[in-house]
Amino acid sequence: AHDLRAGYLKADSADRAAVTAVIAKAAGLVGEFDKPRYIDFSADLCAHSRSRIIGCTRCLDLCPTGAIASAGDHVIVDAEICAGCGNCAAACPTGAAAYAVPDAQTLLRRLRSLLVTYREAGGRDPVVLFHDGYHGEPLIDALARFGPGLPANVLPVAVNEITQLGIEAWIAPVAWGAAAVMALASAKPKHELTGLARNVTIANLLARSLGYGSELCGLIETDDPDMLRLALDRVQPGSSTPTPATFLPLGDKRSLLRNSMIELHRAAPTPVERVVLPAAAPFGGLDINVEGCTLCLSCVSACPTGALSDSEQQPALYFSESACVQCGLCAATCPEKVIRLAPRIDFPAWSAPRRVVKEEQPYECIRCGNPFGTRSTIERIVAKLEGRHWMFSGENARRLELVRMCDNCRVDAAMSEDLDPYAGPGRPAPRTTEDYLRDRNSETKRV
Repeated sequence: AHDLRAGYLKADSADRAAVTAVIAKAAGLVGEFDKPRYIDFSADLCAHSRSRIIGCTRCLDLCPTGAIASAGDHVIVDAEICAGCGNCAAACPTGAAAYAVPDAQTLLRRLRSLLVTYREAGGRDPVVLFHDGYHGEPLIDALARFGPGLPANVLPVAVNEITQLGIEAWIAPVAWGAAAVMALASAKPKHELTGLARNVTIANLLARSLGYGSELCGLIETDDPDMLRLALDRVQPGSSTPTPATFLPLGDKRSLLRNSMIELHRAAPTPVERVVLPAAAPFGGLDINVEGCTLCLSCVSACPTGALSDSEQQPALYFSESACVQCGLCAATCPEKVIRLAPRIDFPAWSAPRRVVKEEQPYECIRCGNPFGTRSTIERIVAKLEGRHWMFSGENARRLELVRMCDNCRVDAAMSEDLDPYAGPGRPAPRTTEDYLRDRNSETKRV
């Protein structure tokens, strides 16, 4: 993937023409090369893994240069190998990988200023056109020089790479009143567009469900200025919201996405409460079998975003849907296997505080009465052991009382009542040669 990285030159040594071309190109490179650091990475936000259980792998699946590698509970990004496509940042649901040229907040501020100013000047049906500098800008320039130029309602927005655009960059302009959001790509794109296409699909699904239009977002893949103009003329503006949002884009990527979602729903022509998303979407809810949950809170320990949380006052499990990134770590960690991912957007849940999934009174020690665990967990352990294991069956059944005791009482009972929790059934006496000969002689005499 050397051809994707700025400053790298490579040719097949067996191809003399290619080697000559590379040498000629290198001769024109004068001065010092300062490679940009395209990605700002925060390991503490990464949802890649917990306790050797793999969760999110979106960036690993999309990186075209192999600059991203697994490193325990998180991934690492090699800035020297990174080609700056931004696929990882666009796909990262937590904001651990954030594009820095420019960052998401700066880009959204530019978009907001552009759309608000356009609307205040009396403009109608604005179409946002994202483009890069090495392909899109020359194409737009050629259309202006040798053709009719862009339509009057098209607002070009330059970005470093169109593949850096996350879902927030597609839906926030719609909330601010954009009639369509398009991205200009080459017919032979430099970077893979798979991640970008996924974000466009989700953005269109949200826009269609909320009444903005069926194909509000899209890609224009062309190297011909005339075809660009033709494609823009064919763009069908969506249903403009009567009350466009004016919110300021503040915070990290997840905050920007959350605010954009809430405002998109608030300004929607025909709002709905829930939109079902395709599998592997970067946000959604959890379907939890509450009866099977024992409140062991393994999921809380595994959740990298704090979407699942507990209480210091009593055994309880809470869930905040706007923080869930569908990494799957909770479902993989749950010992009872009662958690299932549900890709969706539940707009009331995104606006609401965390909800109670399950709560119950703590289990009280049968000896001292002090609370020491969750009732569901203790009862589940007793049910699995009672009458099913030799250590807790028959004459050993009273050992189950130890399970129902707190730590202090359990130790006291084991010491004072001569109750050895590790004692097994009596072993048969070992047989010696004398025992064998004695038994044989007895059998011989009987015969």
